[in-house]
Parts: sequence; C-alpha cells; structure tokens
Amino acid sequence: MIGEPPTPSRVIRTVVPAEAEAVVALHARARATYYPDGIPQDGTAWLANWRTAIERPDGQVLCVVEQGRIVGLASFRVPEGAGAETVKLFQFHVDPDRWRAGIGTALHTACVEQWRADARRTAVLDVHVDNRRAQAFYARQGWVPDPENPPADDDHHLFLRFSVRGE
Repeated sequence: MIGEPPTPSRVIRTVVPAEAEAVVALHARARATYYPDGIPQDGTAWLANWRTAIERPDGQVLCVVEQGRIVGLASFRVPEGAGAETVKLFQFHVDPDRWRAGIGTALHTACVEQWRADARRTAVLDVHVDNRRAQAFYARQGWVPDPENPPADDDHHLFLRFSVRGE
C-alpha cells in the first residue's frame, strides 16, 4: 500500500469486508463529536453503505490500524459524472480517542499518494458546517473552499477542493 512505511504500532492499508462492523463503530464515534444533539436517525443503513464502499471495484477504503484496532479510515472514488482526474473523499474519520496523534495526517498523506499514483489532479469533499475540527484539519492539509460549488444558504455542508499535484 502506498503511504507511510509500516511501523510496529501503525499500519495503513485497505479495509477488508470482514472489518465493516468495526468501520461502522468508528464512523459513529467520530460523527457523534460534531452533532451536539446526537447523531440524526435518518434511516441510513450504515453497515450496508460501508460494505458497499469497501467492496466497490471503483473505490477504495483505507484504514489506519494500531495494535490490531482500526483508528482511522478514509473512503474515496471518482464521483458520479466527474472526469477520471477528480476524486471525491467521501468519508474521513479518526477515532476521537486518538485525535492529535498524527493519525489523520498520516492517513491524508496516504490518500494523496494513492491519488497521485492514480493520476488524479483534484480532490473534492464536503464537510458538515458544525465540524470545525475537520474544517481546520483540512485547511492545514491544503484544502480550500470549492469556487465551483458554493454552499446554498440552507446547506449543512461546505464544499472543499484540494490540488493533488500541489499546483
């Protein structure tokens, strides 16, 4: 796997289908931090959604594993209707118990290395407006507001863009 060299305590690799439940649990812990009134119960079948993402032949889900436990994850693929030079980061989460330990930075670096290997030029994402921690993280990594996709007044997400080639 492209990314930081493995160490005895941290490995970045592709998620396997048998890990879907662990991925869903991490996803829920991370999302709970930016919903002050609790995670909305909108009927989303997260286990099915994650299994689909993990098994997609046209996408990838990376994880950070420390001491046998998934502590970070990223899901990305070319979005519907976009050219092959664009990749969308659909999910990016670090276990809140492991924030500020370099996991997010290492995972982001692995994503960018994979995008470069796949000849992507631009990455896009949307981030919840209340998730200030994530917005600050993305800004530190070089993400900027997407001028082609400004949020509507009632939108709950901000749209960001990243130059994969560093242009």
